Amino acid sequence: MRTRLLLVRHGETEWHAENRYAGTSDVELTESGLRQAEQLADYLSARPERPTALYCSPLSRARRTAEPSAKALDLTIETVDALRETGFGIAEGRLLRELPADLAERFRADPIAGAFPGAEPPDEAAARGAAALRGIAERENGRLVLVVAHNTLLRVTLCRLLGIPVGAYRTVFPRLDNGAITEIWIDGDTTSLRRLNAPVE
Repeated sequence: MRTRLLLVRHGETEWHAENRYAGTSDVELTESGLRQAEQLADYLSARPERPTALYCSPLSRARRTAEPSAKALDLTIETVDALRETGFGIAEGRLLRELPADLAERFRADPIAGAFPGAEPPDEAAARGAAALRGIAERENGRLVLVVAHNTLLRVTLCRLLGIPVGAYRTVFPRLDNGAITEIWIDGDTTSLRRLNAPVE
């Protein structure tokens, strides 16, 4: 049976406001990020059909984004370790322009072959993300589900689920905005994209 997943990138953090790579670093939300979390809750609670389950990355920025929605929808947050952001190795906490020029150029040209030293391989992140979302879809079987996670993890996962080469994630899905909704439907091995990066209004 088709399960509908509302995928949301967490609210803005101080590092993301500056476009720094946060990865597995635990960075707090900004005031804007906290407002985005509240706006998400307001939007979801006002819809005629509300999510009946809520899954979240273990990182605090994702959990803090999910908390207002959990309260508004009377849901318990289910933490899933596989929804954590990818690790960016030596790029953690840095801007792309702060990295050695040759590393930045290799990454831009091919984010898989040119992944940052010490980073989690994007293919591996895509595999764990896809397995996590398929597992959630199977568990929730036909329901509407909210999932709060991260920009890169969600983009590489979308590529894996939709049959797009993972190495194309930066061009096919340039960015998921903080607090925006991407909706997918999963039915067994089939995934369809219904909404992409839709603002909460």
